[in-house]
Amino acid sequence: MNRCLSRCAAAAVLLLLPAITRAQSHDHACLDDACTRLALGATGEGAGAVAGEAPRFGTWGIDLSGMDTSVKPGTDFFRYVNGAWADRTTIPPDRTTFGSAAVLRDIAEGQVRALLDEWAAATSLAAGSDEAKLARLYRSFLDEAAAERRDATPLAPRLAAIRAATTCEALATLMGETSRGAGAAVFAAGVSDDMRNPEQYTLYLSQSGLGLQDREFYLRDNFAPQKKAYREYVARMLGLAGWTTPEAAADAVIAFETRIAEAHWTRAESRNRDKTYNPTTWTALASSAPGFAWQAFARAAGIDGAPKVVVRQDTAIPKIAAIVGETPVDTLQAWQAFRTIDQAAPYLSARFVTAHWEFRSMFLQGAQEPRARWKRAVAFAEAGMGEAIGRTYVARHFPPDSKAKMERLVAGLREAMRMRIEALPWMEPATKAAALEKLASFGVKIGYPSEWRDYKALEVTGELFANWERVAAFEWARDVARIGRPVDEDEWGMTPQTVNAYYSAAKNEIVFPAAILQPPYFDPQADMAVNYGAIGGVIGHELTHGFDDQGRKSDGKGVLRDWWTPDDAKRFEAQADRLGAQYEAYVFPTLPGMKLTARIVMGENIADLGGVLLGLDAYQLSLQGKPAPVLDGFTGTQRVFLGWAQAWRIKSRDDALRQQIVNDSHSPGFIRAFAPLRNVDAWYEAFDVKPGEALYIAPEQRVRIW
Repeated sequence: MNRCLSRCAAAAVLLLLPAITRAQSHDHACLDDACTRLALGATGEGAGAVAGEAPRFGTWGIDLSGMDTSVKPGTDFFRYVNGAWADRTTIPPDRTTFGSAAVLRDIAEGQVRALLDEWAAATSLAAGSDEAKLARLYRSFLDEAAAERRDATPLAPRLAAIRAATTCEALATLMGETSRGAGAAVFAAGVSDDMRNPEQYTLYLSQSGLGLQDREFYLRDNFAPQKKAYREYVARMLGLAGWTTPEAAADAVIAFETRIAEAHWTRAESRNRDKTYNPTTWTALASSAPGFAWQAFARAAGIDGAPKVVVRQDTAIPKIAAIVGETPVDTLQAWQAFRTIDQAAPYLSARFVTAHWEFRSMFLQGAQEPRARWKRAVAFAEAGMGEAIGRTYVARHFPPDSKAKMERLVAGLREAMRMRIEALPWMEPATKAAALEKLASFGVKIGYPSEWRDYKALEVTGELFANWERVAAFEWARDVARIGRPVDEDEWGMTPQTVNAYYSAAKNEIVFPAAILQPPYFDPQADMAVNYGAIGGVIGHELTHGFDDQGRKSDGKGVLRDWWTPDDAKRFEAQADRLGAQYEAYVFPTLPGMKLTARIVMGENIADLGGVLLGLDAYQLSLQGKPAPVLDGFTGTQRVFLGWAQAWRIKSRDDALRQQIVNDSHSPGFIRAFAPLRNVDAWYEAFDVKPGEALYIAPEQRVRIW
């Protein structure tokens, strides 16, 4: 059998995935991983979604009926605040996690559906308008009968091209073309802000190629069931598409991906921004990672004109290049065929959709039934033209005064952060001055963009698969055109209807979409202590991301550089290590052998600790020396902590929790509800937490960072 390395040893091949999405290009999507991992819960589950607005929490912002006061706060603060809610709440069969954020997502989903239904039924939409395009995108997904008629037909030209790619040049060209549609590669390319020169866009290259997302699923014995089921899934998908000898091909694909997994950096290593900025050129890459037709790929992907390529995992990529070069062509073809089928499956007939769901959602995540087709159609339209939807969503569903109120809250949290930095006993004056300068430079975006995306160049048809590929090609062309050009400072990484928030290190900005500014995070009618614990904690979390273990490595202009004194950096790392040890000690009774990896979740955990502290500080500043009222027996300080823990209501299926522990940079929500509080002196005082209680940490052992 032909092997790429032997046939083109002096050439170079670049095998890439489609461009990373806007949300992925940012440093932190802080409430979750852009899906539903940290969905939270609400009182009156489902009622708010029916009414089209977020449910209220009690009379002043806390669902007292959701508490379990038989549990001491120092024993299990999550159950103390959310225990009764957890006992009465059932995860919907089409979900793998559920809680408050899921309720808000359901509401936003229903509101977006109403818009799409309206446009889909309209008879007078202007040709070529965003609304007309969205109507076609939406209708194309809803047309299940058309998908059944086409069955596997949309795959035919792609699979034929894979069978015809029998040389390194052909494989490189084919993989480059996948940037514009269906297909996959062992390297992922994307365009984002340049971390060393954040005023312009640059091209990044990362390790990829694993159908199970993370190397751990291939290399750890306790994930053997997942790997075995994945092998069966590969064979099933290849068989559905008529690939020759699917069983043998599946064995070869799994062996190939296992070798790639062995070469991959760990997630912890890939988080280290000091190690993941390695600029090079196509010519130099061909020399450092020989065996690939890099230029052939670059031309096919349209990125051959990029003046530089920033390689993220610089020691893994040459190893992966060598592995691919040593791999028989028929194995590479089978791998590419499977990945193409796997990615395309949700846009094909029911037999493909079902196979994809049974493995990806039911087996790996624990879902009990598929999402309704209309829900998937809404997600499809959102992915294709999210900001075009957001423009109308904001006009109909975002109260203008919410933005002004959030601006005041952010100002209060920023002042609290300034005071904390100035008072830090462990930080030297030079580092402190630079930290204050960075804080003063923070940008803030609330609600929605000042300028909306232009979708004029996106052509939409009545056919689902074609629309999926056209959206991918549209996004890739937009990204490629930006390489080396000035960064759009007004651009958002999330749509207004997204229930989430993020911090961008390159832009040094915090962003809060409209849809998160609802109960339980933000309720103007609720007690302000609860708001400071909930949305105040979120704001503080995002601010702290600028000073977490990775965010701290960029300055106020977003430039990746070391602005710390060596001694301050050592003191910071010592405290971070202590915090990491706390989280690695947590056990998951239903998942024996699973534990968090400190360096993977470190940034989010530091941000949670900062968020709680800043929310409390800002609340106390807002009182202006006046005593806080007592509501239903709870002091103001207690209500801040209740607001924080209520925001992290979460129930997860075991399979979904396992996936999160391996794949996510966030700790599970039920841990986030209490873990940062263990390092906050005021929490001990507020709830009289005593030595001997499960969550107690002695004062000298508590972590003090920001």
